[in-house]
Amino acid sequence: MKIRFRRYTLRQLWFYARRAFWILISWVIIANIIFFYEFFTLASNDILSSAFDFRQAFTANLLFSVTAGIIGGIITINLMARWLRKHAFWKALLYIIITYIITALLVSVVGALYYYSEEYGLPFYHSDVMDELWVFFGTWLFLKNFIIWLFIVIGTLIVLMVNDKYGPGVFVDYLLGRYFHPKHERRIFMFADIRNATGIAEELGEEKYFNFLKDFFADIAPAIVQTRGEVYQYVGDEVVVSWKMNLGLKSGNAIRCYYQMQKSISYRSRRYKKKYGIVPEFKVGYHFGNVMVGEIGQIKRDIAFSGDVLNTTSRIQEMCNKLNVNILASEQFANVAYKLPKGVEKKKLTDSLLRGKSEEIGLVTYIKE
Repeated sequence: MKIRFRRYTLRQLWFYARRAFWILISWVIIANIIFFYEFFTLASNDILSSAFDFRQAFTANLLFSVTAGIIGGIITINLMARWLRKHAFWKALLYIIITYIITALLVSVVGALYYYSEEYGLPFYHSDVMDELWVFFGTWLFLKNFIIWLFIVIGTLIVLMVNDKYGPGVFVDYLLGRYFHPKHERRIFMFADIRNATGIAEELGEEKYFNFLKDFFADIAPAIVQTRGEVYQYVGDEVVVSWKMNLGLKSGNAIRCYYQMQKSISYRSRRYKKKYGIVPEFKVGYHFGNVMVGEIGQIKRDIAFSGDVLNTTSRIQEMCNKLNVNILASEQFANVAYKLPKGVEKKKLTDSLLRGKSEEIGLVTYIKE
């Protein structure tokens, strides 16, 4: 029997699994860099005694880092990133501190039990091993590792937060200063706008409508990140998303984004109905072309795009109402985006004259079986 609205698709599960995998690999590498740095530092200063067992110490460190990576990648980091989006900062910070302490203790217990079990040649549950475990929690080694890994976790969260806000890869672009000097790029743009936003705002009132928008943007965010999109800006009830050409065209990511957004809202329709009395409906427009992109601003720095493609995409999205469709794209974009999500087909519509344009443009919509 086919499930109509599954919580996660295989592609979404693969996204989270891939992110957890890279966190695991990164943390294992970081842990081993720290381990070998300390080992060579101590060895070069003749501080290590003949009783030091390199294999035992290395295995304990590896067990510690793998356990931390698995727990952190699969559970902790995903929970922390969600809390930062769902709660006030102070509450999310409190949850993060509590979760980190519990996780740090758990991981330390695993590593310490192995180490002292090997050290004394006793089972990990032996009373002598347990006594050493309690002593370990009062040593400088535990305190040092606790502080170092706190910064590693915070650093990982910062990277994930930047990715969630702008899209994958933007954090690296900022670090490398890729857009410090303006440059030309070919980009895909999607303008997504809530239908009847004015009427909904009048019905809900300012505060409730603001929370309505907040929930909507939060619920569609995973779809944008999972399809490798970058949020350019939020303008009232509208969000502008862009893709680098190769990422947007790969596996139909740009078009897939709309259908994943739609699925996410459909899955939460009961919650919207109960909380607001209405389920948001939205329309999107697609186009691509050359833009000038670069960092802009002094007080608040941001990556900005400039070019006619943004104006054209906005006008295409406006035509959704006139043509009575929820998804609309330029024929030019549809011709290059020939890889479509499974079950999605394009349908040619009539050429139209966009507002503010002097020439007609070919438009297509997409239909899902």
